[in-house]
Amino acid sequence: MMLPPTTLVRSGVPILLVVGLAAGCGGSGKKTSGATTATTTTAAASPSSSLANTMVSAEVPSKYKAKTLKVAADATYAPNEFIGPNGHTVVGMDPDLAKALAGVMAVKVAVVNATFNTIIPGLSSGKYDLGMSSFTDTKARQKVVDFVTYFSAGTAFYVKASGGPAISTLADLCGHSVSVESGTTQQMDATAQNGKCKSAGKAGVKVSVFPDQNAANLAVSSGRAQVGMADSPVAAYIVEKSNGQFKLTGKVYGTAPYGIAIPKGSGLAKPILAALKVLMKDGKYKAILTKWGIQEGAITNPKTNGATS
Repeated sequence: MMLPPTTLVRSGVPILLVVGLAAGCGGSGKKTSGATTATTTTAAASPSSSLANTMVSAEVPSKYKAKTLKVAADATYAPNEFIGPNGHTVVGMDPDLAKALAGVMAVKVAVVNATFNTIIPGLSSGKYDLGMSSFTDTKARQKVVDFVTYFSAGTAFYVKASGGPAISTLADLCGHSVSVESGTTQQMDATAQNGKCKSAGKAGVKVSVFPDQNAANLAVSSGRAQVGMADSPVAAYIVEKSNGQFKLTGKVYGTAPYGIAIPKGSGLAKPILAALKVLMKDGKYKAILTKWGIQEGAITNPKTNGATS
């Protein structure tokens, strides 16, 4: 998705900002085992009487019908997932979509705040039932989990509005310091570019890796890094909420699908895909994206394991 940053129109939901910022990656390239915070939001789904919903709910494996599905999200990646005004509830596009999907499937969900790079290991160990945290669906990740695609995003660069370097592409990172969240595609891209710069006889890229997006933002605002990288809707939101401190620079690159991460062999991929198609057909999917100002990333053809690379 080429998400024009200027299309982000927030819904007026306040968030806690680190030096005027908050984000999360989940991040496109987002994120092996670690502690989970107690932050959750639970949604009790009301079974629908519609034929479509009844058919979808019938596909949910019986072991999940009597339990609350635990959905993990790294709540530092606004507007996709972040901590809401009350200081403990996880809000954003992914939590809203999780609740809507649960409604179609006639199950309950609890969205749990977790460090990004602990989510996929947590799915494999049975700690979580789903991961909805701006995960880019990649072929490498598909070796561990399955995905149902639901959004499209790329990566964007942001710098200080005053005195920040002009970065148009990854190649322009040579000789600069970059701040990224651990486990993300941004970390992989910046690290790979460091090698390319050195191979070309140029100065390398100093890559600083942080446990969450808030810390990565702080590194840029404090001058410890010259360039920040994040998923395009998140980078645009960071800039929007920075009170003029940051600006976007260059072009969005690496457009790829987000995927709902699902443990292999769970039987949940089929009903989740079917439920997502119901939400797309009845307009609820687009309404959720519009609420968070990221409707430009909407897709129309969700797939199971739809990675492009």
